[in-house]
Amino acid sequence: QVQLVESGGGSVQAGGSLTLSCTASETLNSFNLMGWYRQAPGQQRELVASITTSGRINYPDSVKGRFTISRDNAKNTVSLQMNSLKPEDTAVYYCNVVGSVFPYIHWGQGTQVTVSS
Repeated sequence: QVQLVESGGGSVQAGGSLTLSCTASETLNSFNLMGWYRQAPGQQRELVASITTSGRINYPDSVKGRFTISRDNAKNTVSLQMNSLKPEDTAVYYCNVVGSVFPYIHWGQGTQVTVSS
């Protein structure tokens, strides 16, 4: 079973920055897709950023230009640099990977990000 350990959440004022990290229990080359999702209270979980093994990156318009996803294969880590944070970025952020072996999809435990105005 793949283990994903997240870190880096916390509280910050609007305009501030945070970096989230997700370390996997196996090589990132095991996964076809890696990404970050978030879920605010009463809201559906939504994609924040994704990166494929070939390096193709996708962001929704809500975070484009402010968030940057990256991967460090040597450390089995996927990171999310979040700049110019807004109160509406407040949510629990989850790391997600999609592999080629059942059960295919794995989630981290989630890390809270709180942005105050």
